[in-house]
Amino acid sequence: MHSYLRAVGFSNIKSRSDLKDLLNKVVQSPDKKSCLEAEDDRALVEYTRFFAENAGVTLRGEFDNGNELTLEYYYPVVNSDIVSTFEELTIERYVEKDAYAGVCEDSRVGVSLIFDVQNGLDYLKQSMKKDRISGNTSVCFGALSIEGVIMLPIQKNDNEKEMIRKAASDRNERIIAARNGDEDALEQLALEDIDTYTSISRQILNEDVFTLVESYMMPYGLECDLYSILAEIENVSETVNEITGEELYIMELNYNSMPIMLCINKKDVLGEPEAGRRFKGVILLQGKVNF
Repeated sequence: MHSYLRAVGFSNIKSRSDLKDLLNKVVQSPDKKSCLEAEDDRALVEYTRFFAENAGVTLRGEFDNGNELTLEYYYPVVNSDIVSTFEELTIERYVEKDAYAGVCEDSRVGVSLIFDVQNGLDYLKQSMKKDRISGNTSVCFGALSIEGVIMLPIQKNDNEKEMIRKAASDRNERIIAARNGDEDALEQLALEDIDTYTSISRQILNEDVFTLVESYMMPYGLECDLYSILAEIENVSETVNEITGEELYIMELNYNSMPIMLCINKKDVLGEPEAGRRFKGVILLQGKVNF
């Protein structure tokens, strides 16, 4: 069973029969349904039902000649309509399952972002039309977490915030220039990294690491779509799973000006989330590609 079902309010799913009942609810009354007649005469379907505001379960399957549905894959999902990135995108099919992974290089993150594509059938439809994904295709990132901690923000005045934003913008421009072969930009980035390392090494002797590191996002463990993240909370709302009654938090995280919509079970959060505070935890990254 999917470990992150509890993130959308299904921590009570303990057996295969419980899971089967849940998936039957998705098939019987979906909020979204997508169908595709594949080139090999397969009838592919994708059902999504939201059991709370913007949080639910998606399953993908295939109808045989007897009109029987065979389940291929299912996963919990959080829906986001906030565009996170316009960077160039690559999509590949997973080897072991009928699902797709997206990869994009966003200079604000510093690593290749690998995420589960929520609307895989839309990608297949584009592929059948022989349409290529343009370089400016946007992606709306969503994330699920099963354990998180709320941390206080680093105190900054307006001038310091503006200086940080400008420094981040300038660094992103240098990263883009370095990718395009600008040796001066590459040298500047190397010098900045050395200065940062030297400064932190000196300050860490007397200060806590989380007063020096405002945010981070880096791969976690062996799964390619898992990330350890520390990011500022822009907005937070509460919702309830209509089936189980479990309370959920929907948070809009801001990591280096990149919004990520996070869903987490209220009982899995240590602390009280509020706008301006920070969320620290491990997330499962998803993305809705706007073809």
